Amino acid sequence: MVGAGAMGATAALHLARAGMRVALIDRGEICREASGVNAGTLTLHMTRAALIPYAMKGRELWLDAPNWLGMDVGARSAPGLSLAFTAAEQEMLEKRAQARAAMGAPIRLITPAEALRIEPGLNPSLIAAAYCELDGHVTAYMTGRAYRKALVSANVTILENTSVSGIEPDGGHYTILHEDGARTTTKRLVLAGGVWLETMLAWLGFRVPIKCLINQLVVTERMRPVMQTVVGIANGLLSLKQFENGSVLIGGGWQGVGDPIRGGVETIPENLIGNVQLARHAIPALGDTRILRIWLGLESETADAMPIIGPLPGLDEAYVIGCAHSGYTSAPYMGRLLADRILGREPEMPLFDPARLIRNPEETA
Repeated sequence: MVGAGAMGATAALHLARAGMRVALIDRGEICREASGVNAGTLTLHMTRAALIPYAMKGRELWLDAPNWLGMDVGARSAPGLSLAFTAAEQEMLEKRAQARAAMGAPIRLITPAEALRIEPGLNPSLIAAAYCELDGHVTAYMTGRAYRKALVSANVTILENTSVSGIEPDGGHYTILHEDGARTTTKRLVLAGGVWLETMLAWLGFRVPIKCLINQLVVTERMRPVMQTVVGIANGLLSLKQFENGSVLIGGGWQGVGDPIRGGVETIPENLIGNVQLARHAIPALGDTRILRIWLGLESETADAMPIIGPLPGLDEAYVIGCAHSGYTSAPYMGRLLADRILGREPEMPLFDPARLIRNPEETA
């Protein structure tokens, strides 16, 4: 297993618990790339409509983490609001709410007055809102600690801070080449590298363009309670939540500078200002607090914005998983689905065939 984010770690955990010998390899530490630095939002408002059933299952698993993962990861259930302040946002809000509700999300349109009763701290200038009782959030930085404990207990061999430079198919086995010259040979191979999957798949001769987003996140100093819901805006450019300690996390996909090689390098000042101004517009009381810390997290996305989960065509016992939009919410469920497929069980929901995205080497992006 190459890649120790939440998807890869979940698949490794279920495979090990089923009796397989599993080695988990990552260039960094467990869940310390995208899975440990994202906003931790468990929202259905911003999940692609086709992924709603997966996100709902994933949300349940995060909330049940003490039972299957063995540790609380700070997952908390909270209602969610998506807001519209302009006519264009209202049109988007209505279309997205309808599409997600059709896929099973309990999202309903409410009036501005209803939204203000639910969340009195909202800017009263909003013109429309959608409500979902099944939202919430996870303290993302706790994810790696929980998975490491569970993986060790399941006897998974963990190779952290171990960069991989290539993979060679070798007569029914796969040889994983480490940058320090070491080699790991395995009968089954799972690639779970997120934004690095484009490079990993190329090692095996597949061309799958993967987009890398450099998402900026902001956390404020602790302040009095100003919100009880998870708040977003219909255009997807804002996500807000207040933790039990009083700090507020501001996200929304505003981009910074970086790439898969260097990771997140620096923020773009205009985007930082825009993100914070939008947060203060939605919840005016945020003007009373200050920014405590800013960081960048990487997010991967395929050409059709759907994940890739399943066996790699033409190879025996080689699989891939990753690149789900808002993938943190769905991660534990998608990891379990892939483990079921590897174990010969029928997954309870369809996987996402990677063959649909594979291009011939001579094709251009």
